Amino acid sequence: MNLDVRQLRAFVTVAECGSFTRAAASLHLSQPALTVQIRKLEDVLGLRLFDRNTRMVALTRNGAELLPGLGRILRELDGVLAETRQLSTIERGIVRLALLPSFASGVLPEAIAGFRAAHPGVGFVIRDVIASEVAELVAGGAADLGLTGGAVPHADLEILLRGSDRMHAVYPEGHPLAGLATIGIADLASYPLVLMDTATSVRQVVDRAFADAGLSPCIGAEVTYMASAVGMVRAGLGVAILPGSAMEVRAEHSLRSQQIEGDGFVRPIAVVKRRRRALPPASERFLAELARILAAAP
Repeated sequence: MNLDVRQLRAFVTVAECGSFTRAAASLHLSQPALTVQIRKLEDVLGLRLFDRNTRMVALTRNGAELLPGLGRILRELDGVLAETRQLSTIERGIVRLALLPSFASGVLPEAIAGFRAAHPGVGFVIRDVIASEVAELVAGGAADLGLTGGAVPHADLEILLRGSDRMHAVYPEGHPLAGLATIGIADLASYPLVLMDTATSVRQVVDRAFADAGLSPCIGAEVTYMASAVGMVRAGLGVAILPGSAMEVRAEHSLRSQQIEGDGFVRPIAVVKRRRRALPPASERFLAELARILAAAP
């Protein structure tokens, strides 16, 4: 049985209008075209749906029994189509993001709040992971947009925006670094350091900077999360090297942070999407917010 949506709409409209003439005008059809749609539906169902003559149109008993069910199907279909049309705009939809924890916990919440104020129907799914996982989530289609650090070697990714993030030294009040006007790599090499895991983009920047300078860091602790690094510094286990964008750098009032001088302590940042894949409308619009985040990064 092949029911045509046009046939269902014709049937329901004629039943509601009680007239082929008024129904045809409502549907912007000629009366003969409307009659053809009703006849096709009757042929598919094997039932006569209307009793009609030159003066009146009335539902048959079968037509009256079918009207509630077919009308409900048509309303549900119209509802699905309306939701689909909304999803094709920025008024509805889900923005799926994979991004570095330093941005996820820092400036992203305010960016989302501002965006949601203008587009309250949009939802967000956030995956805050290290750089390598950002690339995999976007390339695999689990995220629409990724904000990652370091190099972007993945062939399936397209870079949409670029930025940079400078590393900061985080230390307790009264630490000898606090008396320095500037902090460089030679200063950091003199103290135990709290470093991020080797799989993170922050650690890659640090390791490369020390290697280029011909120096070796004195590792006091190695952690996975920036909050853990801050805790280690608070306990006196060393000086942490964290991105300036990290909320943890600013949130701990008992600690101090200072930008590390030198080009080697700058982490490249990129917003990426899957190559040859169009972004959903909501994600396309939120891309402008990510551009603002990168422009405002410390």
